[in-house]
Amino acid sequence: MSSLYLHLPFCRSKCPYCDFYSQVGSAEQLNEYVDLLILDMQVLAEVRPLTGSLQTIFFGGGTPSLLTVEQVDRLLQQSDRLFRIDTNCEISLEANPGTVDEGRLRGYRSAGINRLSLGVQSLCDHQLQLLGRGHTVADVRDSVALAQDVGFANMNLDLMFARPELTCEQLQGELDDLLALRPQHISLYGLSYESGTRFAELRTRRELVEASDEEYAEQYGLIHDRLVEAGFEHYEVSNFALPGFRCRHNQVYWRREACLSVGCGGHSFVATGWGERWAVPADLNRYRRCLIDHRDPAQRLETFDRQGAMVETLYLALRTSDGVDCRLFAETFGGLPEELFPEAFQRLDNHLCRADNRWFFKPSSWLIYDHLISAFF
Repeated sequence: MSSLYLHLPFCRSKCPYCDFYSQVGSAEQLNEYVDLLILDMQVLAEVRPLTGSLQTIFFGGGTPSLLTVEQVDRLLQQSDRLFRIDTNCEISLEANPGTVDEGRLRGYRSAGINRLSLGVQSLCDHQLQLLGRGHTVADVRDSVALAQDVGFANMNLDLMFARPELTCEQLQGELDDLLALRPQHISLYGLSYESGTRFAELRTRRELVEASDEEYAEQYGLIHDRLVEAGFEHYEVSNFALPGFRCRHNQVYWRREACLSVGCGGHSFVATGWGERWAVPADLNRYRRCLIDHRDPAQRLETFDRQGAMVETLYLALRTSDGVDCRLFAETFGGLPEELFPEAFQRLDNHLCRADNRWFFKPSSWLIYDHLISAFF
Protein backbone atom coordinates (compact mmCIF):
# COMPACT_ATOMS: atom_id res chain seq x y z
CA MET A 1 0.00 0.00 0.00
CA SER A 2 1.31 3.46 -0.90
CA SER A 3 0.22 6.80 0.52
CA LEU A 4 1.01 10.50 0.17
CA TYR A 5 0.83 13.26 2.78
CA LEU A 6 0.84 16.94 1.80
CA HIS A 7 1.66 19.38 4.59
CA LEU A 8 0.37 22.94 4.50
CA PRO A 9 2.02 24.92 7.35
CA PHE A 10 -0.25 27.99 7.15
CA CYS A 11 -3.16 29.13 9.33
CA ARG A 12 -5.27 32.26 9.69
CA SER A 13 -4.03 32.53 13.29
CA LYS A 14 -1.96 30.45 15.70
CA CYS A 15 -3.93 28.58 18.38
CA PRO A 16 -2.48 29.13 21.88
CA TYR A 17 -2.15 25.37 22.57
CA CYS A 18 -0.60 24.37 19.23
CA ASP A 19 3.07 23.42 18.92
CA PHE A 20 2.84 22.07 15.36
CA TYR A 21 4.89 23.81 12.69
CA SER A 22 2.61 26.44 11.20
CA GLN A 23 2.49 30.18 10.61
CA VAL A 24 0.08 32.86 9.46
CA GLY A 25 0.30 33.08 5.67
CA SER A 26 -0.90 35.38 2.88
CA ALA A 27 -2.51 34.42 -0.44
CA GLU A 28 0.81 35.19 -2.17
CA GLN A 29 2.68 32.83 0.15
CA LEU A 30 0.12 30.10 -0.49
CA ASN A 31 0.52 30.49 -4.26
CA GLU A 32 4.29 30.21 -3.99
CA TYR A 33 4.02 27.27 -1.59
CA VAL A 34 1.82 25.29 -3.98
CA ASP A 35 4.49 25.80 -6.66
CA LEU A 36 7.04 24.41 -4.18
CA LEU A 37 4.85 21.38 -3.44
CA ILE A 38 4.68 20.67 -7.17
CA LEU A 39 8.48 20.78 -7.34
CA ASP A 40 8.77 18.66 -4.20
CA MET A 41 6.64 15.93 -5.77
CA GLN A 42 8.86 15.93 -8.86
CA VAL A 43 12.00 15.50 -6.76
CA LEU A 44 10.33 12.87 -4.58
CA ALA A 45 9.27 10.80 -7.58
CA GLU A 46 12.91 10.68 -8.67
CA VAL A 47 14.65 9.95 -5.36
CA ARG A 48 12.06 7.82 -3.49
CA PRO A 49 9.59 6.41 -6.01
CA LEU A 50 6.54 4.57 -4.71
CA THR A 51 5.58 1.02 -5.55
CA GLY A 52 2.00 0.75 -6.73
CA SER A 53 -0.70 3.37 -7.06
CA LEU A 54 -1.72 5.73 -4.26
CA GLN A 55 -4.33 4.24 -1.96
CA THR A 56 -4.60 7.25 0.36
CA ILE A 57 -3.79 10.98 0.15
CA PHE A 58 -4.01 13.35 3.10
CA PHE A 59 -3.89 17.16 3.06
CA GLY A 60 -2.82 18.13 6.59
CA GLY A 61 -1.60 21.21 8.37
CA GLY A 62 -1.94 23.93 9.37
CA THR A 63 -5.21 24.68 7.63
CA PRO A 64 -5.37 23.03 4.19
CA SER A 65 -8.84 24.54 3.59
CA LEU A 66 -7.05 27.83 2.96
CA LEU A 67 -6.15 26.30 -0.43
CA THR A 68 -8.36 27.29 -3.32
CA VAL A 69 -10.20 24.67 -5.34
CA GLU A 70 -7.83 25.30 -8.24
CA GLN A 71 -4.79 24.73 -6.01
CA VAL A 72 -6.16 21.45 -4.63
CA ASP A 73 -7.04 20.30 -8.15
CA ARG A 74 -3.55 21.16 -9.39
CA LEU A 75 -1.90 19.21 -6.57
CA LEU A 76 -4.07 16.17 -7.14
CA GLN A 77 -3.41 16.22 -10.89
CA GLN A 78 0.34 16.32 -10.18
CA SER A 79 -0.06 13.43 -7.72
CA ASP A 80 -1.83 11.38 -10.37
CA ARG A 81 0.75 12.16 -13.05
CA LEU A 82 3.71 11.21 -10.89
CA PHE A 83 2.36 8.47 -8.62
CA ARG A 84 -0.99 7.37 -10.14
CA ILE A 85 -4.04 7.72 -7.90
CA ASP A 86 -6.00 4.49 -7.44
CA THR A 87 -9.67 4.66 -8.39
CA ASN A 88 -10.62 3.78 -4.78
CA CYS A 89 -8.14 6.17 -3.18
CA GLU A 90 -9.19 7.78 0.12
CA ILE A 91 -8.42 11.50 -0.28
CA SER A 92 -8.75 13.51 2.93
CA LEU A 93 -8.54 17.22 3.58
CA GLU A 94 -8.42 18.94 6.96
CA ALA A 95 -10.59 22.05 7.26
CA ASN A 96 -11.55 24.54 9.91
CA PRO A 97 -15.22 25.49 10.30
CA GLY A 98 -15.75 28.97 8.95
CA THR A 99 -13.04 28.66 6.29
CA VAL A 100 -15.25 26.83 3.77
CA ASP A 101 -18.40 27.79 1.90
CA GLU A 102 -20.68 25.81 -0.42
CA GLY A 103 -18.72 26.70 -3.56
CA ARG A 104 -15.39 25.68 -2.07
CA LEU A 105 -16.75 22.43 -0.66
CA ARG A 106 -18.42 21.56 -3.95
CA GLY A 107 -15.18 22.33 -5.76
CA TYR A 108 -13.16 20.13 -3.41
CA ARG A 109 -15.55 17.25 -4.11
CA SER A 110 -15.21 17.78 -7.87
CA ALA A 111 -11.41 17.89 -7.58
CA GLY A 112 -11.42 14.47 -5.87
CA ILE A 113 -11.56 15.09 -2.12
CA ASN A 114 -13.83 12.36 -0.70
CA ARG A 115 -13.14 12.63 3.04
CA LEU A 116 -13.37 15.84 5.06
CA SER A 117 -11.91 16.35 8.55
CA LEU A 118 -13.26 19.35 10.46
CA GLY A 119 -11.35 20.79 13.42
CA VAL A 120 -14.37 21.33 15.68
CA GLN A 121 -12.56 20.93 19.07
CA SER A 122 -15.59 22.10 21.10
CA LEU A 123 -19.29 22.75 20.75
CA CYS A 124 -19.33 25.54 23.31
CA ASP A 125 -18.71 29.13 22.17
CA HIS A 126 -17.05 30.10 25.45
CA GLN A 127 -14.67 27.15 25.20
CA LEU A 128 -13.90 27.92 21.56
CA GLN A 129 -12.90 31.46 22.56
CA LEU A 130 -10.74 30.10 25.36
CA LEU A 131 -9.01 27.78 22.87
CA GLY A 132 -8.37 30.68 20.50
CA ARG A 133 -10.38 29.08 17.72
CA GLY A 134 -11.59 31.32 14.91
CA HIS A 135 -15.03 29.79 14.58
CA THR A 136 -18.29 29.51 16.51
CA VAL A 137 -20.67 26.62 17.17
CA ALA A 138 -22.93 28.07 14.45
CA ASP A 139 -19.99 27.88 12.02
CA VAL A 140 -19.54 24.20 12.90
CA ARG A 141 -23.17 23.37 12.24
CA ASP A 142 -23.21 25.37 9.00
CA SER A 143 -19.98 23.76 7.71
CA VAL A 144 -21.18 20.24 8.48
CA ALA A 145 -24.57 20.85 6.85
CA LEU A 146 -22.97 22.35 3.74
CA ALA A 147 -20.51 19.47 3.45
CA GLN A 148 -23.30 16.93 3.70
CA ASP A 149 -25.41 18.85 1.18
CA VAL A 150 -22.65 18.80 -1.46
CA GLY A 151 -22.11 15.06 -1.04
CA PHE A 152 -19.47 14.43 1.63
CA ALA A 153 -20.49 11.07 3.09
CA ASN A 154 -17.23 10.41 4.94
CA MET A 155 -16.60 13.11 7.53
CA ASN A 156 -14.42 13.30 10.63
CA LEU A 157 -15.00 15.75 13.46
CA ASP A 158 -12.19 16.54 15.94
CA LEU A 159 -13.04 16.92 19.62
CA MET A 160 -10.70 18.11 22.38
CA PHE A 161 -11.19 17.03 25.99
CA ALA A 162 -9.46 17.80 29.32
CA ARG A 163 -9.93 21.47 28.44
CA PRO A 164 -9.81 24.24 31.06
CA GLU A 165 -13.08 24.58 32.97
CA LEU A 166 -14.64 21.58 31.19
CA THR A 167 -16.87 19.40 33.38
CA CYS A 168 -18.10 15.90 32.61
CA GLU A 169 -21.66 17.21 32.46
CA GLN A 170 -20.65 19.80 29.83
CA LEU A 171 -18.68 17.18 27.92
CA GLN A 172 -21.69 14.86 27.88
CA GLY A 173 -23.76 17.63 26.33
CA GLU A 174 -21.12 18.34 23.69
CA LEU A 175 -20.93 14.65 22.79
CA ASP A 176 -24.70 14.58 22.29
CA ASP A 177 -24.48 17.67 20.08
CA LEU A 178 -21.55 16.17 18.15
CA LEU A 179 -23.43 12.94 17.48
CA ALA A 180 -26.44 14.95 16.31
CA LEU A 181 -24.25 16.20 13.43
CA ARG A 182 -24.04 12.58 12.14
CA PRO A 183 -20.29 12.22 11.51
CA GLN A 184 -18.86 8.91 10.34
CA HIS A 185 -15.61 9.36 12.28
CA ILE A 186 -14.56 11.19 15.46
CA SER A 187 -11.00 11.95 16.59
CA LEU A 188 -10.42 13.02 20.16
CA TYR A 189 -7.46 14.85 21.64
CA GLY A 190 -6.61 15.40 25.27
CA LEU A 191 -5.37 18.96 25.70
CA SER A 192 -1.65 19.08 26.47
CA TYR A 193 0.40 22.09 27.50
CA GLU A 194 3.41 21.94 25.19
CA SER A 195 6.56 23.89 25.91
CA GLY A 196 6.73 27.20 24.08
CA THR A 197 2.98 27.59 23.64
CA ARG A 198 0.82 30.34 25.09
CA PHE A 199 -1.13 27.79 27.13
CA ALA A 200 2.07 26.49 28.76
CA GLU A 201 2.93 30.05 29.76
CA LEU A 202 -0.56 30.61 31.21
CA ARG A 203 -0.33 27.39 33.19
CA THR A 204 3.03 28.43 34.62
CA ARG A 205 1.44 31.72 35.70
CA ARG A 206 -1.51 29.74 37.14
CA GLU A 207 -3.96 31.52 34.88
CA LEU A 208 -5.01 28.13 33.47
CA VAL A 209 -5.46 24.97 35.52
CA GLU A 210 -4.54 21.68 33.85
CA ALA A 211 -6.96 18.79 34.22
CA SER A 212 -5.89 16.28 36.86
CA ASP A 213 -5.06 12.69 35.94
CA GLU A 214 -8.36 11.65 37.49
CA GLU A 215 -10.34 14.21 35.46
CA TYR A 216 -8.51 13.20 32.28
CA ALA A 217 -9.29 9.51 32.84
CA GLU A 218 -12.93 10.21 33.72
CA GLN A 219 -13.49 12.26 30.56
CA TYR A 220 -11.70 9.71 28.37
CA GLY A 221 -13.89 6.96 29.79
CA LEU A 222 -17.03 9.04 29.31
CA ILE A 223 -16.18 9.62 25.64
CA HIS A 224 -15.47 5.93 25.10
CA ASP A 225 -18.73 4.80 26.68
CA ARG A 226 -20.90 7.38 24.90
CA LEU A 227 -19.47 6.82 21.43
CA VAL A 228 -19.43 3.03 21.67
CA GLU A 229 -23.04 3.18 22.84
CA ALA A 230 -23.80 5.25 19.71
CA GLY A 231 -22.37 2.51 17.45
CA PHE A 232 -18.82 3.77 17.01
CA GLU A 233 -15.81 1.45 17.11
CA HIS A 234 -12.96 2.66 19.34
CA TYR A 235 -10.35 1.37 16.92
CA GLU A 236 -7.31 3.38 18.04
CA VAL A 237 -6.26 5.31 21.13
CA SER A 238 -7.73 8.58 19.81
CA ASN A 239 -10.07 7.49 17.02
CA PHE A 240 -13.65 6.25 16.69
CA ALA A 241 -15.42 5.19 13.51
CA LEU A 242 -18.74 3.84 12.37
CA PRO A 243 -18.38 0.43 10.66
CA GLY A 244 -16.53 0.82 7.37
CA PHE A 245 -15.27 4.35 8.08
CA ARG A 246 -11.88 3.87 9.72
CA CYS A 247 -9.33 6.39 8.45
CA ARG A 248 -7.31 4.31 6.00
CA HIS A 249 -4.52 6.89 5.84
CA ASN A 250 -3.89 6.81 9.58
CA GLN A 251 -3.89 3.03 9.52
CA VAL A 252 -0.95 3.24 7.11
CA TYR A 253 1.09 4.86 9.89
CA TRP A 254 0.13 2.30 12.54
CA ARG A 255 0.93 -0.60 10.18
CA ARG A 256 4.34 0.81 9.11
CA GLU A 257 3.30 0.95 5.46
CA ALA A 258 4.92 3.27 2.93
CA CYS A 259 3.87 6.90 3.17
CA LEU A 260 5.76 9.67 1.44
CA SER A 261 5.37 13.30 2.43
CA VAL A 262 5.77 16.61 0.64
CA GLY A 263 5.82 19.97 2.32
CA CYS A 264 7.86 21.85 4.87
CA GLY A 265 7.74 19.96 8.18
CA GLY A 266 6.41 16.72 6.66
CA HIS A 267 7.54 13.20 7.64
CA SER A 268 7.87 10.10 5.44
CA PHE A 269 8.23 6.37 6.06
CA VAL A 270 10.00 4.31 3.41
CA ALA A 271 9.24 0.59 3.72
CA THR A 272 12.52 -0.72 2.29
CA GLY A 273 14.59 -3.16 4.35
CA TRP A 274 13.50 -2.72 7.96
CA GLY A 275 12.28 0.80 7.17
CA GLU A 276 13.54 4.39 7.06
CA ARG A 277 12.09 7.65 8.37
CA TRP A 278 12.69 10.94 6.58
CA ALA A 279 11.65 14.49 7.47
CA VAL A 280 11.73 17.94 5.90
CA PRO A 281 13.10 20.45 8.46
CA ALA A 282 10.62 23.11 9.56
CA ASP A 283 12.45 25.90 7.77
CA LEU A 284 10.51 27.45 4.90
CA ASN A 285 13.50 29.38 3.50
CA ARG A 286 15.64 26.24 3.40
CA TYR A 287 12.75 24.33 1.80
CA ARG A 288 12.47 26.97 -0.93
CA ARG A 289 16.23 27.00 -1.63
CA CYS A 290 16.43 23.22 -1.93
CA LEU A 291 13.58 22.96 -4.40
CA ILE A 292 14.68 25.90 -6.54
CA ASP A 293 18.00 24.03 -6.85
CA HIS A 294 16.08 20.78 -7.53
CA ARG A 295 17.51 19.20 -4.39
CA ASP A 296 15.70 16.84 -2.04
CA PRO A 297 14.64 18.90 1.03
CA ALA A 298 14.14 15.79 3.20
CA GLN A 299 16.74 14.42 5.60
CA ARG A 300 17.00 10.83 6.81
CA LEU A 301 16.04 10.63 10.49
CA GLU A 302 16.43 6.93 11.13
CA THR A 303 17.30 3.66 9.44
CA PHE A 304 15.81 0.74 11.35
CA ASP A 305 17.50 -2.54 12.14
CA ARG A 306 15.50 -5.69 12.89
CA GLN A 307 15.27 -4.93 16.62
CA GLY A 308 14.07 -1.38 16.06
CA ALA A 309 11.52 -2.51 13.49
CA MET A 310 10.15 -5.15 15.87
CA VAL A 311 9.77 -2.66 18.70
CA GLU A 312 8.07 -0.07 16.50
CA THR A 313 5.76 -2.69 14.98
CA LEU A 314 4.64 -3.72 18.47
CA TYR A 315 4.03 -0.32 19.98
CA LEU A 316 2.27 1.09 16.91
CA ALA A 317 0.02 -1.97 16.60
CA LEU A 318 -0.85 -1.82 20.30
CA ARG A 319 -2.31 1.66 19.72
CA THR A 320 -5.09 -0.07 17.81
CA SER A 321 -7.93 -2.38 18.73
CA ASP A 322 -6.65 -4.85 16.11
CA GLY A 323 -3.41 -5.14 18.06
CA VAL A 324 -0.48 -7.30 16.96
CA ASP A 325 -1.14 -10.02 14.39
CA CYS A 326 1.03 -12.86 15.75
CA ARG A 327 1.14 -14.79 12.48
CA LEU A 328 2.23 -11.78 10.44
CA PHE A 329 4.76 -10.76 13.11
CA ALA A 330 6.31 -14.24 13.10
CA GLU A 331 6.48 -14.31 9.29
CA THR A 332 8.23 -10.93 9.26
CA PHE A 333 10.62 -11.34 12.19
CA GLY A 334 11.06 -15.09 12.62
CA GLY A 335 9.36 -15.52 15.99
CA LEU A 336 6.24 -14.76 18.00
CA PRO A 337 6.13 -11.49 19.97
CA GLU A 338 5.99 -13.25 23.33
CA GLU A 339 8.99 -15.39 22.37
CA LEU A 340 11.14 -12.46 21.26
CA PHE A 341 10.09 -10.14 24.12
CA PRO A 342 9.44 -12.51 27.05
CA GLU A 343 10.30 -10.02 29.81
CA ALA A 344 8.05 -7.32 28.35
CA PHE A 345 5.12 -9.70 28.03
CA GLN A 346 5.64 -10.85 31.60
CA ARG A 347 5.61 -7.24 32.84
CA LEU A 348 2.47 -6.47 30.83
CA ASP A 349 0.62 -9.62 31.83
CA ASN A 350 -2.19 -7.68 33.55
CA HIS A 351 -2.79 -5.44 30.54
CA LEU A 352 -2.21 -7.48 27.39
CA CYS A 353 -5.13 -9.53 26.07
CA ARG A 354 -5.09 -12.29 23.47
CA ALA A 355 -7.82 -13.36 21.06
CA ASP A 356 -7.92 -14.57 17.46
CA ASN A 357 -4.11 -14.93 17.45
CA ARG A 358 -3.67 -11.23 18.30
CA TRP A 359 -2.27 -9.34 21.27
CA PHE A 360 -4.03 -6.08 22.17
CA PHE A 361 -4.71 -3.58 24.95
CA LYS A 362 -8.16 -2.79 26.25
CA PRO A 363 -9.14 0.91 25.98
CA SER A 364 -8.68 1.35 29.74
CA SER A 365 -5.00 0.46 29.31
CA TRP A 366 -4.58 3.09 26.59
CA LEU A 367 -4.77 5.71 29.35
CA ILE A 368 -1.28 4.63 30.40
CA TYR A 369 -0.14 3.60 26.93
CA ASP A 370 3.16 5.54 27.06
CA HIS A 371 4.06 3.84 30.34
CA LEU A 372 3.11 0.37 29.12
CA ILE A 373 5.03 0.42 25.84
CA SER A 374 8.23 1.39 27.69
CA ALA A 375 8.47 -2.34 28.52
CA PHE A 376 9.62 -3.01 24.95
CA PHE A 377 12.57 -0.58 25.02
